[in-house]
Amino acid sequence: MTDYLPSYVQDGWWTPSTPAGSLSAPAGTTEVRDASTGEVVARVSTDGLDLAGALEFARKTGQASLAALTFHQRAVLLKQFALALTERKEELYALSARTGATKSDSWVDIDGGIGVLFSYSGKGRRELPNSRVHVDGPVEPLSKDGSFLGRHVYTTLPGVAVQINAFNFPVWGSLEKFAPAFLAGMPTVVKPATPTGYLAEAMVRILVESGLLPAGTLQLISGSVPDLFENLRLGDIVGFTGSASTAESLKAHPAVQTGGVRFTAETDSINASVLGTDAVEGTPEFDAYVRQLVTEMTSKAGQKCTAIRRAIVPTATADAVIAAVRARIAEKTVLGDPRAEGVTMGPLASTAQRDEVLRQVRRLQDAGGEVVVGTTDAPEVLHADGTTGAAPDGAFVSPILLRFADAQADAVHDVEAFGPVSSLLTYDTTAEAAALVARGGGSLVTSLATHDPVQAVELATRIAPFNGRMLLLDRDDARSSTGHGSPLPNLVHGGPGRAGGGEELGGIRAVLHHMQRTAVQGSPEMLTALTGVWHTGAAATSGGRHPFRKSLDELRIGDQIVSASREVALDDIETFAHFTGDTFYAHMDEKAAAANPFFPGRVAHGYLLVSWAAGLFVDPEPGPVLANYGLENLRFVTPVSPGDSIRVELTAKQITPRETDEYGEVRWDAVIRNQKDEIVATYDVLTLVSKEAASTEPPPHPGARLETGRTT
Repeated sequence: MTDYLPSYVQDGWWTPSTPAGSLSAPAGTTEVRDASTGEVVARVSTDGLDLAGALEFARKTGQASLAALTFHQRAVLLKQFALALTERKEELYALSARTGATKSDSWVDIDGGIGVLFSYSGKGRRELPNSRVHVDGPVEPLSKDGSFLGRHVYTTLPGVAVQINAFNFPVWGSLEKFAPAFLAGMPTVVKPATPTGYLAEAMVRILVESGLLPAGTLQLISGSVPDLFENLRLGDIVGFTGSASTAESLKAHPAVQTGGVRFTAETDSINASVLGTDAVEGTPEFDAYVRQLVTEMTSKAGQKCTAIRRAIVPTATADAVIAAVRARIAEKTVLGDPRAEGVTMGPLASTAQRDEVLRQVRRLQDAGGEVVVGTTDAPEVLHADGTTGAAPDGAFVSPILLRFADAQADAVHDVEAFGPVSSLLTYDTTAEAAALVARGGGSLVTSLATHDPVQAVELATRIAPFNGRMLLLDRDDARSSTGHGSPLPNLVHGGPGRAGGGEELGGIRAVLHHMQRTAVQGSPEMLTALTGVWHTGAAATSGGRHPFRKSLDELRIGDQIVSASREVALDDIETFAHFTGDTFYAHMDEKAAAANPFFPGRVAHGYLLVSWAAGLFVDPEPGPVLANYGLENLRFVTPVSPGDSIRVELTAKQITPRETDEYGEVRWDAVIRNQKDEIVATYDVLTLVSKEAASTEPPPHPGARLETGRTT
């Protein structure tokens, strides 16, 4: 008998049990079958699973594990997870073939999911502080004397992130939600779709066996969770991927409506691809459009939430597009078992899904759609043994393109056949094309193939409110483009209206989705303590050892140097002007400068002042400071005239150790003032500083024996 697919809950593997001597299966048992052959792969049931206990384990144990780590430490773990999966990804590829995925399909799912982990690891270390609180936006002054400030901060939500995933991407779909939640500090419970859940289970098993997962941070439930929402509470998040109708019913649950549970949905959408009026047959844009359309029809057998469902083309070009699509499918598409050599398109995920797709195709036909490419008849396919024939137990459907004479037919803008199916519509004006795109009621993505910037701008500005993402495809980016149907971890994935109204991925935006933004009001001292970022007016320590002589371990927020003053002479201004070539009139022509409303007469170059400031605060000898690698937020406030003097205050503002390097980043608050104590300029200086101070002792002689008895 085929084994039950286990769940991973409370840091242990769990399977349903059958009472001794009983011949009956656990309640709710579902058989999962190979998409190509119909062979039973696994059985699934959650009968007896302690769902409430799993959620509470995440909230307590998982939250505690992640709270002990900074953003950067979590980011490093994400990279290690990615490496662990990479080492064993061939195991995942072998299982993926049973879901109907070709090697190319599996690459998108498996390597794509691993790539998400790598991407968030990098973004977390580059774009987040090495702390547990994220500061959002600049300081908001709330008092004239600077003693009362406002700041927006993000802190981790106290609950669990629950994933309800679709069947089409069991690896990528799990990891694209897990990565930002983990980085934000939220534990995750993954609930994969049953038809392909065995692949998600294998992915989780690899992570568990790696020994890298902090306790309670990742759990897996194989099977149904009918009472899930009854066990959720304020601070929890549900991330749903699936049908729009299911999303609407879940969104209506009291836990979401009044209980404070955050619910985000990424649902099916009637995505479109528009061929520009300039992209006639023979142009690179026409060819790119056809290639992309066929790819989106056949990749993952069309089982992608981002697939092209409506091909919107100029009336005059419609017949050429149909002929080109037919020819390309005939040339490039081999339908069959993904384990057979040469197969480029596999079956749908299950026979139930096959039947549902064909039912939706019939609805489209009844609404006026004419099948112009492909057929709804059962296809002959290439079997794993190399033979060709029927596969009644497999979930195979041929690529199908329908043509609608009436582009306004309601069904084509509402009915989605979630398989290798697209519908062709025609338009005469850009306004008509935009209106057709909008009829989808909100989409994840629309693409436009054109080399005409005027049409691209007109269409893009009209349809942007109806899409989460747009792809502008032309001859210049066709080769490098990742394509219509490829969500990327650094870009928003989601869409308005029917597409769900939520956002997944999107870089750090997705991380912040798992956190709470709070406006905090307080004194500079309190805000410094909360954020780990020094605020003007908070305590500063000057005098004593120069801050540049302190290693990262020794340096403290608020360590400061106040420099001596330096007078600016007219000769200095002229020397700098001629040396750099910057002879702008404000520095060289007294009369013209005085006529400028911003200057009293000739003034010093701003960059002269910044250069002098560096000379005033720098400690030149070798030490912990390794490099100055940036200057940010520079603002010139008060002009400096000949005879004025300047000084600089440099304060350690933020200290960010790098987890994998022997140095870290220090952000210094720099303020240049004149002899009247007026602010001349403000900016941040970025330096790289060693974590530990270099030893001042000479190295021991080679071979010398130390007191410990060890030799060097």
